[in-house]
Formats: sequence, structure tokens, C-alpha cells
Amino acid sequence: MMAASKRCGQRCYFEILCYLERVPDPSLLLLIPAYNEERRIEPVLRDYARFFQEQYRGKFQLVVVLNGCTDNTLGVVQKVAKDFFSVSYLNFPGPIGKGGALIEGLKLAPFADLIGYVDADGATPPQAFLELVRHLDGADCVIGSRWLPGAVIHQSQAGHRQFASRAFHLIVQMLFWLNIRDTQCGAKVMKRAAVEKIHPFLRIADMAFDINLLVALHRAGFRILEIPTEWTDQIGSKVALGRTSLTMFLSVVRVRLIYWPLIYRFLRPLRPLEGWVYGKLRQPVPLSESQVQGSNSKGQNPEAKTG
Repeated sequence: MMAASKRCGQRCYFEILCYLERVPDPSLLLLIPAYNEERRIEPVLRDYARFFQEQYRGKFQLVVVLNGCTDNTLGVVQKVAKDFFSVSYLNFPGPIGKGGALIEGLKLAPFADLIGYVDADGATPPQAFLELVRHLDGADCVIGSRWLPGAVIHQSQAGHRQFASRAFHLIVQMLFWLNIRDTQCGAKVMKRAAVEKIHPFLRIADMAFDINLLVALHRAGFRILEIPTEWTDQIGSKVALGRTSLTMFLSVVRVRLIYWPLIYRFLRPLRPLEGWVYGKLRQPVPLSESQVQGSNSKGQNPEAKTG
């Protein structure tokens, strides 16, 4: 009888394993904002498409959001899309900024269970992004961190960029008390409900978009989990450190003001001056509430190809 019971237990265990293997993973939408990335983006797209095709059991869709590209990034993406059904794109002919591109891409949240984004330079490898996805059982948003123990950094940032990053982190901590070590790592993934809840509060179209996103999640009561990641600093950065740093400072101050309604309303007449400052810095102006809720940033209609 004991032998029969053991065989029954083994069979039940085998059946459970078979069932778990058949259960698909949640559908996953990965956004990659891109600005003039014709030289770097092709291997990144192919690596991600191939990896998730082989390693992920759920529906996977990779959407490149092209932001005012003046090179052949679109042609490269279209070339890869012919080889991988999971790759598609939104093409905005005019510049809308990295944050603006992600705000547009996150409008696709209703079509997936999980929504994330990574940088177009391949700093975060596919297996590292999948590790973020695997931790979503215990959180609403999981973000990669280069500053937590256990992070694997193959190529560090230059010293002046590290200094600027740490100084910016201190400012963000003083303004918002997020207690997040690495707000700017370009690898994040969220559940659909979280994205849909906070999307109306996403206004920052420049590189400080991540702060806007994390503050909105925090304010809405969603749990953010930060885990060590694998990351490689890539050559060919288009970030002008001085101009970008000043823009990001102005943008995080604006995010702070959004959550001081009385002061924010009082400062509304200064919006034209704000636009002038951002224009001088050659950075995208923060979006108004009506622009976020509209069909497309600044009224631009994107060329779209969906898989």
C-alpha cells in the first residue's frame, strides 16, 4: 500500500509540474524609447526578441517608440520587425523627448498584463530585465538598481557622471523621500493597474521622467521594489551633462510643485517663461494635463506598426 501511495504522489507531482509548464506567463509589453539609434539598436532588438521568444511562456511584444529621429533608426527597426513578429514601433516624426516617448508608449498598457521599458543602448541585457519581471509577484513596480549590493556592473560610468548621478539622487531624496537608491536606471516594469492609475500624472517629457513615474507610483500607494541588476555603461551617449542636469533639476522641482496644488496654481501664469527656459535648454517642455490626456503629445500623429 505504501508503494502504491508513493506512486500516486509521484504521479500527482509530475502532473502539477506539467500543468505549471503549460500555464503561460502574463502578457508583457516592453517599450524602448529611441532617438537616432541606428548604429546600436539592431543587436539590442534581436537579442531581446530572440531571448523572450525562447525563454518567456507568455505573449511578448516589443515596441520601439521613435522620438524625432533624423537618421535611419526607423529603417533598422522595420528590418528587424520583418524577422520578429514580436517587434513593432511607434514613430513620432517630431521630437517629444524620452519621457514624452514613454508617456505615449504607456498608453498601450491596456493591451498587456505587465509593461516595462529599457534603454535602446542595450545597457540592460534581456536576462536582467526578465529578472525584474520575475519579482513582480511581490510588488506593483520593480526597478533595476546599479547601486545595491549584488549589482553586476560590467562597465561603470565615467567619474563625472557618477558624481552628477549621486548629487541628483540626493536632491530627489530631499524633495520626495522615496528611499530608492537608483531612480535613473533605465530598466523598470509595472503591472497594468499601476500604469493606468498613474498615467494622468505623468507630465515630464525629458530625462527626469523616471522621477515623475516613481513619485506618482509612491503617491498612489503602489509598492516599488528595487533589486540589484546587471548593467553596462555604453559608449555613444547623447546626453549633454550640463544642459541635461539643469533640465532634470528644473523638472524634479516641477514634479514637487505638482503635489503642492495651491502653489502650483499660483505659478501657472509662469508657464510661458517655463517654455522659454526649456526651449533655451533644447529640452522638451513638461506636458499639461490636457496634452497627457490627448491622443498624442503636441498633437503629433505617430506612424505605427503593430505585430
